Amino acid sequence: MRLVFRPEAQEELLEAQAWYESRALGLGYEFARAVDAATSSALRTPLAFPRIEAQFRHVILRKFPYSIIYHLAGSDIVVVSCFHHRRRPGSWLHGLRD
Repeated sequence: MRLVFRPEAQEELLEAQAWYESRALGLGYEFARAVDAATSSALRTPLAFPRIEAQFRHVILRKFPYSIIYHLAGSDIVVVSCFHHRRRPGSWLHGLRD
């Protein structure tokens, strides 16, 4: 399987990492490691994580209030959002129904 980030998800991830790094030196790196651990788990067992909407599943990051939201597309795992838990539920769906 291959991991593919939609541009919007990549942007969310980079913004969150920069925000954490601005709060404490090295915290952005810890956030990136948590994302890496979550996406590695999804790559190993993509169907093990709960569905949250139609074909979309999510992996909750450890130590950070974020989820990686993804779906399977052939042999790819497509990450559609790096979603902060305080955002309006379902807001990550905007633009995906095109």
